[in-house]
Amino acid sequence: MPRTSALTRALSLAAAAAAAIALAGCTAGETAEQSDAPAATASEFVTDGKLTIGTGEPAYFPWVLDDAPESGEGFESAVAYAVAEELGFAADDVVWVRTTFDQAIAPGPKDFDFNLQQFSITDERKEAVDFSSPYYETTQTVITIEGSRAAGATSIADLKNLSIGAQTGTTSLAAIESQIAPAGGAQVFNTNDDAKLALQSGTVDAIVVDLPTAFYLTGAELTGGLIIGQLPQTAGTGDEFGLVLAKDSPLTERVTAAVDTLRENGTLDALAEEWLASAAEAPVLE
Repeated sequence: MPRTSALTRALSLAAAAAAAIALAGCTAGETAEQSDAPAATASEFVTDGKLTIGTGEPAYFPWVLDDAPESGEGFESAVAYAVAEELGFAADDVVWVRTTFDQAIAPGPKDFDFNLQQFSITDERKEAVDFSSPYYETTQTVITIEGSRAAGATSIADLKNLSIGAQTGTTSLAAIESQIAPAGGAQVFNTNDDAKLALQSGTVDAIVVDLPTAFYLTGAELTGGLIIGQLPQTAGTGDEFGLVLAKDSPLTERVTAAVDTLRENGTLDALAEEWLASAAEAPVLE
């Protein structure tokens, strides 16, 4: 499938919803060889012999490409199929369903085995649902607009003599101060909306937000929005995304073990590089 620019993809957020697939293949009983966690029995899955995965309606770039999770393209779609493989399921045995964000994290029965649509792991949400271990931690990202003095920046050094802002009390503001250390100091705003308006008016050259917000602002809200790049990851500075399962799901331990394996063997980092840094044109700044 041809790859288009990040902006083009982001502006195609409302692409037609993909049809779910349900083809015959391996059984859930084959999962025992894929993980050290206890094998789940067929009855513990929503549908025997299938792995049912939930995502948003629509699902957005770069998490899912062209709103078609069954393609395996886009960061979360690729993660989902990697987890499925660890659980012993062939791609043909993955079935996709759609939910809203709020439906997925509400208490009660689920029509999916796990769901992923950038759910931050929080103690409050853990009261209603289970989470796997994190498959991604958000990074802080520098964005600007066409025509800004920051538009040609390709490194942290290029940012030091520019005016850069962020919302007060955020890890984004702390990242400006600790990682960029602009000569004029960080510019502080009450909200991200205020920072966005300052960028649009030319009051600042760039702003720093988390990566999901960067994709949204540059793709949907800022005319000529550009992602300059991600700041190097610093532990504890971003939200952790986890797979959502029903509360006390018998699959939680097994799904967590699959995610842990993908983290330890470098698969998650490789998928983030492919879909969030390279394909989405959000390189890590040096």
